[in-house]
Amino acid sequence: MQSLVIVAHGSHLNPGSSAPTYDHADTIRATGAFDEVKTGFWKEEPHFREVLRTVEGDEIYVVPLFISEGYFTEQVIPRELRLEGWDVSEWDSDGLSADQASLVAEDIDREIHYCGPVGTHRAMTDVIVRRAESVTGDPDVGEEFGLAVVGHGTERNENSAKAIEYHADRIAERDRFDEVRALYMDEDPEVDDLPEYFESDDVVLVPLFIADGYHTQEDIPEDVGLCEDHTEGYDVPTDVDGTRIWYAGAVGTEPLMADVLLERAADAGADLGTALDDVRETTGVATGD
Repeated sequence: MQSLVIVAHGSHLNPGSSAPTYDHADTIRATGAFDEVKTGFWKEEPHFREVLRTVEGDEIYVVPLFISEGYFTEQVIPRELRLEGWDVSEWDSDGLSADQASLVAEDIDREIHYCGPVGTHRAMTDVIVRRAESVTGDPDVGEEFGLAVVGHGTERNENSAKAIEYHADRIAERDRFDEVRALYMDEDPEVDDLPEYFESDDVVLVPLFIADGYHTQEDIPEDVGLCEDHTEGYDVPTDVDGTRIWYAGAVGTEPLMADVLLERAADAGADLGTALDDVRETTGVATGD
């Protein structure tokens, strides 16, 4: 029996924070690739420490719905799942290359395949591009457009910026967009000054966050100048200092994100059958709704 457990942050304050997790779980559940698909959270129920007790499978794949390798994926989740013998060296990662580690979860005395976070997986690059297609309603968007990949960034964790730069570089190598930049909220180059970093008249802004919350719904729109007060809303696109900014919202809300979760499980040895093709077909190219 093959089981998938998606673990995410969740929120006591924003009930919508867990919505993408449930949506992606439903998409994967519909493929039938797993006998069961469970979700667990840090700030909601079921909690990390409890979710494995609800799992019946003997092949269990745990995929963190987080952007970077850091405090939660390297310390909190393994501790709460009671992964015996866990050490970050099990991933043998440079901050971007975490794959999977097979360890016994003490609470249930079964082996767990603990996967790296979705945010550093190569397939996330395609989700960012799809997000640009979604917000513009153009499956061929790129020519005469710039793309800003925006992350939190923090000097306290160098891995926080690595994922942003990794995907920005990969997209730039495709030569699809005229310009691609990695920008941050808490370090330079800052998203506040977005028009200064682009020559393109049109720029798609994609925040590399899992869910729409305080940062994506309030901080970024106000900091970039899409609006003075987020409660008043803003147009898409919005002209800021002569640059039309197409604000896409959190990348983790894009339906194609289910593909990255599946890719992580597949890399750890899960038998997916046709699930990857099915998800890519059902999530399709957005129509701009």
